[in-house]
Amino acid sequence: GPAEPKEENEELYELMREADQIYRAALRTSETAIAYLKKRGIDGRTAGRFGIGYAPDAWDTGLRALGTSEARTAKLLQAGLIVANDTGRRYDRFRNRIMFPIRNSPRGQIIGFGGRVLDSGEPKYLNSPETPIFRKGHELYGLYEARQNPGRPKEIVVVEGYVDVTSLVQHGGEYAVATLGTAATTENVRRLTRLTDRILFCFDGDRAGRAAAWRALETALPYGGGTLELKFLLLPEGDDPDSFVRSSGPDAFRALAAKAAPLSDFLVNELTARVDLGTVDGRSRFQAIAKPLLKRLPEGSYRAAVMDAL
Repeated sequence: GPAEPKEENEELYELMREADQIYRAALRTSETAIAYLKKRGIDGRTAGRFGIGYAPDAWDTGLRALGTSEARTAKLLQAGLIVANDTGRRYDRFRNRIMFPIRNSPRGQIIGFGGRVLDSGEPKYLNSPETPIFRKGHELYGLYEARQNPGRPKEIVVVEGYVDVTSLVQHGGEYAVATLGTAATTENVRRLTRLTDRILFCFDGDRAGRAAAWRALETALPYGGGTLELKFLLLPEGDDPDSFVRSSGPDAFRALAAKAAPLSDFLVNELTARVDLGTVDGRSRFQAIAKPLLKRLPEGSYRAAVMDAL
């Protein structure tokens, strides 16, 4: 009947909860994992607040503990907690990684995990795959935790990494969230608009950071000019939010954030940086890139003002 999918998902939520307990217990007994968190400057309170855990360096931690029957093992595969290789051998997806549980908001159920390697292995971050309960473009890491604070946040900072979130929250008490291994989506922005009147997109000061900022800009354009303030911050070259707030402190971060570029300025600056306006070709290319972007802005006085600036 129509109630079936819900029951099916309940079992996935339950498996996630049990996996989370296994990872948290493993963190408490792993000296290497605890040492790694200390080295990264994550304190016990933050680890507790975000439910950080550790997936042991073994092939079958979750499989042995959770795959108690063939039906449960099939669910573990569906939940993305284990993987089957070509020969049908099954093993844990997450091994020797610091585990960041991802919760849905506002319910706070665990829907996926992000795992960070402790050494220099690749990939550095491994996320749960898309599952019936985990849609990456819809959720934001840290959103549930941010909503546990009383009151309406003046500003929410959107970053790219899970450690950037935990670090900003730990050092500065900022409201910080991260996209889940994808670029920011319109759904992400829409959800944030319900919680705050100012969104600050904050990116690393490198080429990848610039590219990510540009994608976020394109996504945010339809929300320009309303009651929502959209701002963009590119950190100094070589810094990410975690390294910056740890080396320079929360006040320095706030000072930078206060000078972040509003959407319209950021759009103009980035466009001008991309083309040479001193040439006819450059100017026509400028118009070609700018036109579709302007179309994405809501019609009205704000769009007109941005056109003027351009």
